[in-house]
Amino acid sequence: MPILTLQGLTKTFPNGTMALKGVDMAVEPGTVHGLLGANGAGKSTLIKILAGALTPTDGAIGWRGEDSNWSGPAGPKAAGIAAIYQHVPLVPTLSAIENILLDQGGTWRSDRTERVRIERIVADLGNPFALDALVQDLPIGQRQMVAIVAALAADAQIIIMDEPTASLAGHERANVYATIRRLKAEGRTVLFISHFIDEIMALTDHVTILRDGRAVLASPTAALGEQDIADAIAGKAVAALERNGHRAAPGKAVLELRGVTSPGRLAPTDLTLHAGEIIGLAGLLGSGRSELLHAIFGADPQARGMVLLNGVPLPRSTEEAVIAGLALVPEDRAGQGYVPLLSISDNIALGDDLALLQAPARERAEADAAIARLAIKTPDADALPTQLSGGNAQKVVIARWLKPRTRVLMLDEPTAGIDIGARTDILRLVRTLADDGLPVLLVSSEFEELIAICDRILVMRDGAVVRELDPASTSETDLILAAGGSRADISEGIDA
Repeated sequence: MPILTLQGLTKTFPNGTMALKGVDMAVEPGTVHGLLGANGAGKSTLIKILAGALTPTDGAIGWRGEDSNWSGPAGPKAAGIAAIYQHVPLVPTLSAIENILLDQGGTWRSDRTERVRIERIVADLGNPFALDALVQDLPIGQRQMVAIVAALAADAQIIIMDEPTASLAGHERANVYATIRRLKAEGRTVLFISHFIDEIMALTDHVTILRDGRAVLASPTAALGEQDIADAIAGKAVAALERNGHRAAPGKAVLELRGVTSPGRLAPTDLTLHAGEIIGLAGLLGSGRSELLHAIFGADPQARGMVLLNGVPLPRSTEEAVIAGLALVPEDRAGQGYVPLLSISDNIALGDDLALLQAPARERAEADAAIARLAIKTPDADALPTQLSGGNAQKVVIARWLKPRTRVLMLDEPTAGIDIGARTDILRLVRTLADDGLPVLLVSSEFEELIAICDRILVMRDGAVVRELDPASTSETDLILAAGGSRADISEGIDA
């Protein structure tokens, strides 16, 4: 009998977004059950419902053969469900053992019996961290292990692991693999969420794949190949979309990287970006795409190697990079892209060295011109970016960087969190800028976007460029396999 069942699970948010559309799933006890899907497929919503952080709109959750009536996190926790999220929510100023026992209350700080119990659990996992070390001093891999020990200390029967290896180095991944194997041997159940298909193939017994809020595939893992999983995630092979006719050949080399590297983040990387060329950087979370942009932009103080702009080496600082003509539109547009209390006009002017010396009328005229050029939907330039839709707010951030001095435009997930119409507008804008001769480096987790507008796609994994693909002959399935398919070291920590 399954330990956990979902029947017709549906979740509609107040804004009308339907994140889950009648999902059915059955998880057998003592197994590792894989959950996959592209960004926006519904995985995060499903996890939050199972952990009690969200309430389903419709459908039923069965626990050990009986309907559950959970309301809030206390119910799943008492039943034996523990969720370990991608960004581990630990208290950094407390020790590992204090975080492990934080929810238990009472006098656990001085309870020797509790400490001995935790020491035994940690020893069974190979002593992956020091119990008295402050969490803020632990690397991310050891923080993951602290969260796993906390789940075991609470006697969790199902442990949900949300992308546990996405940000880990190889040896840290091996620890997670070995831990999952131990949990299964103890009879515990693991719901394992990962974008890495090779991990799913090696670790799981069963797999469920979500797409657009629906469970489109449920199968024993042994009955599937990597291609089957990739096809189910993508839904179909995505051919190159309309590319607005024949594109001119890229021009002269503008940006060159020679051995750009960063300890623990990037392997030595060489790259040449030409005038009018769009290079897409594909990969999964933790693959090194954003880190590469930061290294180019001078935002990584540990980065080494040479960055040349029009043949001239760039100093290693963001200020010098901006002066030279590099522009970086960050992934976190609300936190890093614009100033929420400044008007659209003022935000656009932030990208100009002479903004403080400019007459207000000229600043306003330039803002109005940018609003028209980028088709920003706003009452006027005095509105705040927080009053705009996500897509229009993103256009404000792009406008901030589109100055006469800009020589290279780097975009980190420019379409994340915006609707499909706004996405199309952003992509058309990027293509237009490239057609006008501006070279573009584009990071996107939406692989079909890279196929649609890029001239070349570089696939990154573990901080290194592992493949170069031609979008004209590449499908979304190809990219999924290149970014998350077979890896030579996947067996580490898995085989007994």
